[in-house]
Amino acid sequence: MIDFIRGNVAHIESEYIVLDVRDVGYRVFTPSPFAFAGKQEAVTVYTHHHVREDAILLFGFANREEQRLFRQLLEVSGIGPRVALGILAGGRPEAVVAAVQQENIGFLTKLPGIGRKTAQRMILDLKDKLGALPAEGGLLGGAEPGSPSGADGGTAWQEAREALAALGYSQAELDRAWHGVKDEAEAASVEVLMKKALQHLFKG
Repeated sequence: MIDFIRGNVAHIESEYIVLDVRDVGYRVFTPSPFAFAGKQEAVTVYTHHHVREDAILLFGFANREEQRLFRQLLEVSGIGPRVALGILAGGRPEAVVAAVQQENIGFLTKLPGIGRKTAQRMILDLKDKLGALPAEGGLLGGAEPGSPSGADGGTAWQEAREALAALGYSQAELDRAWHGVKDEAEAASVEVLMKKALQHLFKG
């Protein structure tokens, strides 16, 4: 199993990044591809090597906490790799863990691909297995337990804005992008704001 890979970010798409590892490009699906934008040095991506009959896929994460939670989510009936990736794109790891431990079905059903029955299975299957996720500086990213990633529109937009700036967009372009996404900033994740902002910028 491939546990991590280290290389330079050669390409970024909305769902994945391509890592150049000694002249071999690895496509790695990740919750927040644009978080890797502007990285000039080699990066370490913690991976989950998923093998099925018709495909061999790599899913990658910025830290061990995301990797561990992703693997635990796969143990829940009805949650496959794509849904698990969507959960991590929609909620920070510590917020998802807190929601499961607090049996916060309202939060869980706001995550992509999660209905009420799946949320109930997550609580049943994971509540006693999930411990507190350690993070540098406390909670990962500073999100409050039980709050979706990006529920604080300012924080989500700040991260999205920094990623866009790393891609080379000017201050004026970023201000214009904000006007295109501000109505959704309260509830949207960083990933969603990035996609909406890029669509707005491409339209001119």
